[in-house]
Amino acid sequence: MSGKFELVQHFRIESARYLPFLPESHPCRSVHGHSFKISLRLQGQLNPKIGWMIDYNEISQRLQPLLKQIDHRLLNEVQGLENPTSENLAHWFFVKAQKILPEIVQVIVAETPDTECKYPVI
Repeated sequence: MSGKFELVQHFRIESARYLPFLPESHPCRSVHGHSFKISLRLQGQLNPKIGWMIDYNEISQRLQPLLKQIDHRLLNEVQGLENPTSENLAHWFFVKAQKILPEIVQVIVAETPDTECKYPVI
């Protein structure tokens, strides 16, 4: 088979945050928690010998150290996430994850079932 394939894998983390630059009256200015869903889109060629692009288990194993940095943490205390908006979290995760898995083309962060942020927009 020729052509590119795209894989999507989802991860869940539980994290707290506050958004320090919002007005005092905004509810997100105070510490609050989210069950974030982080989805990764990877693109690449099929390995014809194995029959897949990359093993989902391998993706999980490679990303565990990165996920541990933000799971069950106050995101504001993580270097680079002092203002942990969904946009900043998506960018932070993309930059770090792409060093581990260069096949990553996009990170999607959902802080609720009804909202999500994509980086980069493709």
